[in-house]
Amino acid sequence: MKASTNWRAWLAFGHDVVAAALAWIGLYWLRYNLELHEPQLSDMLQTLAWVLPLQAGIFLAFGLYRGLWRFASLPDLQRIVLAVGLGAVAVPVVLVMLRLTSVVPRSVLILYPPVLIMLMAGSRFTYRVWKEHRLYSPLAALGEPVLILGAGEAGAHLAKEFTHSRKWRIVGLLDDNPAKQGRLLRNISVLGPIAELPLWAKRFGVHTVILALPSAAHGVRRRVAELCAAAGVEALTVPSYDDLISGRSQLTTIRHVELDDLLGRDPVVLDSAGLGDWLGDRVIMVTGAGGSIGAELCRQIARFRPARLVLLDLSEFGLYQIQQALLDDFPRLPLATLVGDVKHVALIDQVLASERPSVLFHAAAYKHVPLMEERNAWQAVRNNAWGTWVLARAAVAARVEKFVLVSTDKAVNPTNVMGASKRMAEMVCQSLQNGATQFVIVRFGNVFGSTGSVIPRFREQIARGGPVTVTHPSITRYFMSLSEATQLLLQAGLMGKGGEVLLLDMGDPVRIIDLARDMIRLSGADPDRIRIAFTGLRPGEKLFEEPLATGEATLPTPHPKLRIAQARPGNRDAVDQMITWLERDRAAGESEVRVWLKNWIPEYAPPGASVPIAEPIAAVPPAAPPPAVALFARRSR
Repeated sequence: MKASTNWRAWLAFGHDVVAAALAWIGLYWLRYNLELHEPQLSDMLQTLAWVLPLQAGIFLAFGLYRGLWRFASLPDLQRIVLAVGLGAVAVPVVLVMLRLTSVVPRSVLILYPPVLIMLMAGSRFTYRVWKEHRLYSPLAALGEPVLILGAGEAGAHLAKEFTHSRKWRIVGLLDDNPAKQGRLLRNISVLGPIAELPLWAKRFGVHTVILALPSAAHGVRRRVAELCAAAGVEALTVPSYDDLISGRSQLTTIRHVELDDLLGRDPVVLDSAGLGDWLGDRVIMVTGAGGSIGAELCRQIARFRPARLVLLDLSEFGLYQIQQALLDDFPRLPLATLVGDVKHVALIDQVLASERPSVLFHAAAYKHVPLMEERNAWQAVRNNAWGTWVLARAAVAARVEKFVLVSTDKAVNPTNVMGASKRMAEMVCQSLQNGATQFVIVRFGNVFGSTGSVIPRFREQIARGGPVTVTHPSITRYFMSLSEATQLLLQAGLMGKGGEVLLLDMGDPVRIIDLARDMIRLSGADPDRIRIAFTGLRPGEKLFEEPLATGEATLPTPHPKLRIAQARPGNRDAVDQMITWLERDRAAGESEVRVWLKNWIPEYAPPGASVPIAEPIAAVPPAAPPPAVALFARRSR
């Protein structure tokens, strides 16, 4: 023990021994009307000679001197009560056993424990109050004044933590609950409703407010954020309820308000028991595991403790990142980390034959629309459609129980190569459904912050001072948070029985120009100085996305955020033609790719282009397919 700690502990011990003596003497003194004469004085001194050593030994035995008075708290009070309580029992027992002739009044024995507790605990808490007042009161006037929006449990926790803050000084709380208004929360006033924010911000000179509303609906958060913007104050927030229960954040983690807080939706209700039975103690495989969706999918799956999680990705860096993240968060989770291409037939056959996954999530895809549209159409189709075929037929051969394809709303009435290639992937899965493997197709829209998303691009442009580029003033997109999309993807995979196309409820479409304005405002930049420039629609880009193709309808499911699309069934002949054409490793021209896409997918309609219908594939001399593919094609007819 350090010397400074040692002398403080002995000083505290001396204080308690003196307190025990004062309590004993004082009670005798009061009992005899403030006059002590013989023989009472002798009785008091004789008994005190035994009480003090006994009580001192009990104090030491209970470890009352390991803590610091400056941080005295409820556990310290509990130890004091136990120590004094034991002494209250031991003192009369010892005095009786010693057969002393001294007489101890009953009132002294009864009142001694509570008086001693008050002396010992009172000194400690008085010292703590004095110390904290001396340390932090001079700093209170120096901290930046802030308002806390929300006087619930989160607001109370922040008020307690900020008592010691050198940066912020809480001048009040605002809450819409009338029962809380006008009351004190940790000695801080609940000033009024949140709508009065501009009034109180002006009165106290507040430039920053903190939203302590972790469980509030996103609509409420958006309204509050807009109120902050109108009042000209910076909005910070505690993490959302979803982040808190998942363990990703702590309540005291203060951050800027993000788009997820404004445009996201309420937390997803999962069938955790069902997912635990489905994913727990099984081998689960995820392709595209290094991408944004694949990586989050791996994190969500890891919570259900699979027997082994198999990660496959072409990107070495992305795979390394998710591997390290999983090792940090789930150190006991068995991992198989594989660098590979889903188009590599021999590798995929070998991996599925050796790993034998029960469930396979196929998230590997090229998904950037303009990039795939311009000079990479052949690569998009070959990766997204042929890669799905290679993986799907290997899954059937390895008797995978369920194959979940991560699809997109761009596969609906596709106007671009990327969307058409994903529709081809859907058709591949639909055509293979009649075997033991259940193929479940899940469509959803854009994900906040995913690789290739517009949101990281906007952040970079705002950081440079603009302009922020939007393709068209009327363009809209559906958006979901990464956690919501992956959680619903798991739920859809659990519910799917094979052959379904499941749609995630994506809410209302968001105008991209509104998204850009929100991001400028949330960044704290001056909206009048950051210009928004319109650049025109890019190759293959639609003004709006469609959740359903022409003629499709939906059926409800037991989950409110999932519906079943009555999608057009995959044409098996078209799929066979596709596979025969795609299996040849070559470099097809852009126009040739579009011709065949139109042949296989009648609803494919590139904007402003007239694509001729191709002749049947038999008119084109095909290359001989690999023996395994040809054999599988014949067997699966």
